[in-house]
Amino acid sequence: MSKRRPGTRFVRAMMALAVGGSALQLSGCDPNVRAALLGGLQQTTQSLSTALISAFFLSLQDDSDLAGGLTTT
Repeated sequence: MSKRRPGTRFVRAMMALAVGGSALQLSGCDPNVRAALLGGLQQTTQSLSTALISAFFLSLQDDSDLAGGLTTT
């Protein structure tokens, strides 16, 4: 048995989900339930990506930009 990285199972599950919802089997459920689930996933994904992108650009800012005042030399 070979050793795997800790995130291998998670990556495989996410790939299965991305390929077509095969992990959730959304093709056979009620259209209203499917619409609510996919709408919620979309909203959550957008919020998460917005937060991560904002945090990334905030981490790139220079500390002097955050002071808000003029500096003298």
